Amino acid sequence: MAQKILMPALSPTMTEGTLAKWLKKEGDAISAGDVIAEIETDKATMEFEAVDEGILARVLIPAGTQGVAVNEPIALLLEEGDDQAALDALMTASSPKVESKAAAPAAAASSSAASSVPVSRSASASGEATRVFASPLARRLAKEAGLDLSVLKGSGPRGRIVRHDIQEALASGVTARMADASSAPVASAVPKASSSPQLQPMPWQAYTAEPNTGIRKTIARRLSEAKQTVPHFYLTVDVELDALMALRKQLNSVPDAGHKLSVNDFVIKACALALQKVPAANAMWTDEAILRFDEIDISVAVATDGGLITPVIRNADRKGLATISTEMKALAKKARDGKLRPEEFQGGGFSISNLGMYGIKSFSAIINPPQSCILAVGAGEERVVVRDGAVAVRTMMTVTLSVDHRSVDGAVGAQFLAALKPLLEDPVQLML
Repeated sequence: MAQKILMPALSPTMTEGTLAKWLKKEGDAISAGDVIAEIETDKATMEFEAVDEGILARVLIPAGTQGVAVNEPIALLLEEGDDQAALDALMTASSPKVESKAAAPAAAASSSAASSVPVSRSASASGEATRVFASPLARRLAKEAGLDLSVLKGSGPRGRIVRHDIQEALASGVTARMADASSAPVASAVPKASSSPQLQPMPWQAYTAEPNTGIRKTIARRLSEAKQTVPHFYLTVDVELDALMALRKQLNSVPDAGHKLSVNDFVIKACALALQKVPAANAMWTDEAILRFDEIDISVAVATDGGLITPVIRNADRKGLATISTEMKALAKKARDGKLRPEEFQGGGFSISNLGMYGIKSFSAIINPPQSCILAVGAGEERVVVRDGAVAVRTMMTVTLSVDHRSVDGAVGAQFLAALKPLLEDPVQLML
């Protein structure tokens, strides 16, 4: 029978997403397991596979639509034996919750014709309130900004208020609020009253606005929460890298090796073995208990156009350097292409952030909740040091451990670095 294809929940925290791209068009035959669309969640852009087979009869949500709620119908599927009557019946049953893509061109024309923030009546002539149609994302943004949705005119399908309408209202520098219905049926614009006013550039500052993606907003929210709610403390040590660099050069020069090891590959392996020795650092805080992870899964920060994401090397303590290097390169590519699956970037127990390739000497990273520790890795550089009472030049690298003091004590953090340092300075141990 004809059925709806619903917006999937592709991550545990996903409540809405952007339908980035349709990979099938109306009339195409679909088999179970076919990738039919790409969906941008709060974490990454992911492929959406069909569960059932049939014909993609109607696309309800056009590509590029933002703020599509989980479980909202996005398309209609006809199975073998279904006819137009079945499709019509399903369309009728779905209305008015879903909109057909035929409404999109009219909505686009309405949006482009607007020259200022549009407002509309929120009550009929008899005073009866009318229903406001808005996406969940638009409702949240409006609530945060103090906007009254009832006085905005939506540019989405059938007048639905979407994120663009909220951003346009905020860009105008005013907040549209509903005036007293008895004195003025149409709302007037009044100054926004908020303890956290919308930040605006100075009138003489030129700029280009890049709309925040769902991923970028999630990163901003999680980092803000981490810095404000997690009691960070920081521990720093310098590591001598000469032996590591020599071993790396030797391993990379092996003919037909099939790999190119990076310093970061050695750091990942060393952190995993250090966590074996100091398992108390492989933990997370909860109000009821401190959870000690049984597996050693290392999250590694990767910079992408959409923001920072942390793919995970599972069971890193049990893998060799070549395996870690191969997996890390594949995960980094998938991260930059927006193709990571949830299990590839969720559930790590310890994080590494390496800015050494940019020449950064040292820095302090923000903890990646619910983890308790993140290691910030700086650049390897030649420095003058004292060895056995004599001045010498060595390749040194500064690493800083950021720690959640609720779950990992200062002594435990120090023990972890004390275990890590000799593993990096005598890297043959990483191959045993």
